[in-house]
Amino acid sequence: MSIRFDGQVAIVTGAGNGLGRSYALELARRGAQVVVNDLGGRHDGVGHDPQVAQNVADEINRTGGVAIANADSVTSDAGVQALAAQAIDAFGRIDILIANAGIHRGAPFDEMTLQAFEDMMHMHLMGAVKPIKAVWGRMRNQAYGRIVVTTSTVGLFGYLGDCHYGSGKMGVVGLMNTLKLEGEPHGIHVNTIAPIAATRMGRDAVSKANWDAFAAQYSPDFVAPGVVYLASREAPSGVILTAGGGVFACAQMLGARGAYLGTDADAESVAERWPTINDFSAPLSFPKAIDHGDWCNDMIAGGTKRQ
Repeated sequence: MSIRFDGQVAIVTGAGNGLGRSYALELARRGAQVVVNDLGGRHDGVGHDPQVAQNVADEINRTGGVAIANADSVTSDAGVQALAAQAIDAFGRIDILIANAGIHRGAPFDEMTLQAFEDMMHMHLMGAVKPIKAVWGRMRNQAYGRIVVTTSTVGLFGYLGDCHYGSGKMGVVGLMNTLKLEGEPHGIHVNTIAPIAATRMGRDAVSKANWDAFAAQYSPDFVAPGVVYLASREAPSGVILTAGGGVFACAQMLGARGAYLGTDADAESVAERWPTINDFSAPLSFPKAIDHGDWCNDMIAGGTKRQ
């Protein structure tokens, strides 16, 4: 199987450096016309330089691809509308959105201001919601779309000093879980990528002494194959894909099989049955929330019969 994007148009946000740059280059190499979006700021979100996105677009064009640059902010309502309009004006359609743009400002929770928390949530959650909203109607009308949003193992599993970053990154998983259902009748697939890569943000988590070895093992280029697959016609929908250093693995929200304690249960009975309630030896996966509700109903019916 050869994955190609000939005739397709991809928007990649945060594509001026690191992961986004790798995604944009690989999509272009496989035939996509690419809109390279990047505000051009530092990794903490400060600053603005349109040349950052232009440099990557120029690189693609020099090597035989087709790309244009965009320096609008993905947290701006007007910015994302301009981004989508530029793609339509240049190429006539939008098939793929890779919502990759992000910033990082680590801090322990007790030292973090509420404003700092809100800023990070706005960037990482609304910075995915707004560009998706800008392209969703067009994808729906053309009965086709591929959207990849960026989560993180920080959100999935936790990391000291990053609760605001992790909260935003876990938020996009909830976003995906509903959009996969809303997009299904219209040919829109929505997935998430949880990358481990040597990017500007990665420098905050890796010591200077270990950086060179980390960078060699975890190049952003090693994540790109997973994102390219999730952006392809062959992609699944509703998947969390972790990727780094050549390792690719899916992650899921899982439920234990639990126990029916009855409506007269008290805290002591929960404590007594905790080993069963917390037993993940044979976990359950629920494609949508209503499936979990149906499972609860089955547990209640079965438990009532046993009583």
